[in-house]
Amino acid sequence: MAEERARTGRDDRRFARRRWARRLAGWRTVLALVLVTALVGTGTWLVGWSDVLSVKGVEVAGAEETVTAADVRRAAAVEEGEPLARVDLDAIRSRVESLAAVRSADVSREWPDAVRVSVTERQAVALVEIGGVVRGMDVDGVAFRRYSGDPPSMPRVETDSSVTAEALREAARVVVAMPADLAGRVEAVRVDSVDAITLSLRDGRTVRWGSAESSEQKSSVLAVLLREDALAYDVSVPSDPTYCTDPACA
Repeated sequence: MAEERARTGRDDRRFARRRWARRLAGWRTVLALVLVTALVGTGTWLVGWSDVLSVKGVEVAGAEETVTAADVRRAAAVEEGEPLARVDLDAIRSRVESLAAVRSADVSREWPDAVRVSVTERQAVALVEIGGVVRGMDVDGVAFRRYSGDPPSMPRVETDSSVTAEALREAARVVVAMPADLAGRVEAVRVDSVDAITLSLRDGRTVRWGSAESSEQKSSVLAVLLREDALAYDVSVPSDPTYCTDPACA
């Protein structure tokens, strides 16, 4: 009988220990969940709402020639003190790209407290006169800067107010496609429409170019054709070029 009571007591103690262990495990799980929730909540507050990770400045890269870092910061209009995680990067990019001298912009968060704006500036490939002001025009046909003094030596695009933006892009494509030696001989690129582009060379000769299509091939054909003593050349159909020696053709 005594042995049976001892065995029963041992069983009761083991049962009590197991029950306590289960309760302790349950409390540990609850405590872990509470801690995780607290950490997530604190992290969310720190990142999205507190001033601990708020914007303290704007870093600018790529502003070297045609736009200044100050111009980019003004256009970005980033509000200092705003939580970095909540900054609208797309809106900033759109504002920066509204600058005429900026071809594209990339905006990112620089943890813990800055916005980084990397810009790609437009590069002038030709000159165009608008309203009596000589401006630089890039490969997209966008006039984005003005020259207060003597402009650099590059082809001049001649046009009138009725010419479309698409036609200006075609003219820019023609200029970009020219090898350096040919571009140096071009005084002006006359644009009347998308497929009516004419080159005026510095020595007085003219070249009917047509559209910007196959400009590389046209450049190669023209390099050979210019060896002929003529006044006007036509490479609008590069597979069938022509030239004219009659002054009436000029």
